[in-house]
Amino acid sequence: MEITVGVGNIVEHKSKAIVVNLFEGVTNPGGSTGAVDKSLNGAISLLIKDKEIKGKLNEITLVHTLGKIDSDRVVVVGLGKQPEFDTESIRKVSATVARYLQRIGISEFSSIVHGAGIGQIDEKDAAQAMVEGTLQGLYRFDKYKSDRDKKPSIKRLNIVELDKTKIQNIQQGVKTGTIISDAVNLCRDLVNEPANKMTPTRLAEVALEVAVQNGMDISVLDKAEMKKLGMGAILGVAQGSDEEPKLIVINYNGDNSEGSQTIGFLGKGITFDTGGLDLKNAAGMRGMNGDMAGGAAVLAAVQAIARLKPSLNLMIVIPATENGIDGKAQRPGDVVKTMSGKTIEIDNTDAEGRLVLADALSYVQSQGVSRIVDVATLTGAISTSLGNVRMGVFGNDQNWIDAFISSSEKVGEKAWQFPMDEEYKKQYKSDIADIKNTGGRNGGSITGAQIIGEFAGDTSWVHIDIAGVSRSESLTGYTPKGATGVPVRTLVQMAMALSNDSN
Repeated sequence: MEITVGVGNIVEHKSKAIVVNLFEGVTNPGGSTGAVDKSLNGAISLLIKDKEIKGKLNEITLVHTLGKIDSDRVVVVGLGKQPEFDTESIRKVSATVARYLQRIGISEFSSIVHGAGIGQIDEKDAAQAMVEGTLQGLYRFDKYKSDRDKKPSIKRLNIVELDKTKIQNIQQGVKTGTIISDAVNLCRDLVNEPANKMTPTRLAEVALEVAVQNGMDISVLDKAEMKKLGMGAILGVAQGSDEEPKLIVINYNGDNSEGSQTIGFLGKGITFDTGGLDLKNAAGMRGMNGDMAGGAAVLAAVQAIARLKPSLNLMIVIPATENGIDGKAQRPGDVVKTMSGKTIEIDNTDAEGRLVLADALSYVQSQGVSRIVDVATLTGAISTSLGNVRMGVFGNDQNWIDAFISSSEKVGEKAWQFPMDEEYKKQYKSDIADIKNTGGRNGGSITGAQIIGEFAGDTSWVHIDIAGVSRSESLTGYTPKGATGVPVRTLVQMAMALSNDSN
């Protein structure tokens, strides 16, 4: 989609449709909405009086102009109650408007920046949120549908602003919102791909494309190289599949100053999870093409970060493999030796994410990374605790945890911190190895996180369990059915905040 920004009066702008807005409870519209209302001989005011327009959040009212202004249609979108209005509201209403116009066959429309006037939100932030809501709200994964080219689509959004002093900030917001939305939608694409298409090898190929296109260094370790490094945990998971495992490493170098440090973003990259010999049932196996959502998120995030160019150094690592099942698959009771030297008894072959992340954590520490965030669809237990609303957050450094949660709140991706009490650790003690790879059913998300944390050492580390939020069962706001793209925006915001802190 093409997005343009121009100086002008929305009333005089010629378009298939123009979009204005209204807060709930407003009876006399002002600003651009008031100007449009006046040009339409009070049509909007009359609809307000008749209670057809109430201004409730996401309310859509279509008014045909009948030649009274140059544009054919006016859409009035409700912004909800003004005290509750924020950038998340902008994303939601922008998505609602865009989908509505697309559904009625409009290919191009113009709009004011929601919230930048009476909403009192900075125009840059408002424009960014508006673009994010529009581009992410219009997302659909239909590449395998034969009629995809016949579906209506919006080709252009024109953002119109009367005050020329705001144009530069709006343009910057549009640029940032586009970069972030491209990343979120890349993550969604990767997670939505069927497992016969998105193999570890294909994921590595996409990572290569991202790295090359954005001027980043990449290395992809194969099975032999992982064996040399002693990555027995990853290789143990991989041994039941014909698909070759890959350890994908991308470096973004945005800070060449003396004493600069490198942050690590790790993402679980299980491109399909059968459960191994502890086989999932049929229902449990559906959707397991998305068990690499953590890996997709960190890959998409580094694409956006490279384009936004914050002043920091970042390494992303994706341990990618299938958790397959054949005569060579690891068995319950097997013992693997990790890159760190620590041994793990395989209590359940379906607890494979913590195994691949254990070796990934050891690898990034060997590369001198100072702080780590890992993202994984780790446990079904997190959905029992938090449903499909919040990510679970775990870690060993409260300041680092707070940095993640602060970023998540900034972008509207909800998170919740869990305890990491020492008492939970006794649940995964092993009689024959250093630890087991599960701690049983009780507190499953916590013990899963603590098992990963065994390999963090003294490095500041945060673990994000996205098993409950990586997919959505229905369309909600600017989040489509299917892959959500969480927590790409949080990771990008975190990188930008860290860059600002260093300046």
